[in-house]
Amino acid sequence: MTKSELILRLSERNPHLYQSDIEKIVRTIFNEITEALARGDRVELRGFGAFSVKRRDARTGRNPRTGEAVTVTEKYIPFFKTGKQLRERINGGDDDGDDGDDFE
Repeated sequence: MTKSELILRLSERNPHLYQSDIEKIVRTIFNEITEALARGDRVELRGFGAFSVKRRDARTGRNPRTGEAVTVTEKYIPFFKTGKQLRERINGGDDDGDDGDDFE
């Protein structure tokens, strides 16, 4: 699902809200998560999962085309760990047939 598809789905489920307001809400949520990660903070959404940043040490890699040794600098990468509720739902452990609003 893309961000546009998410906005469209939310618009369909919430016809009382303007699509422009939903776009603003989604953009704000993503921006807040991004800014928190850029500061090195952890973002936890209970039942859904947690976003964090992991550090990768500098290392010597290989150019796959030439086999030549290449220095890879230290870097930070975003990491997502799924929450228990999401894992259970994906694996079929929570199929209660409701409307899908389990992550409130």
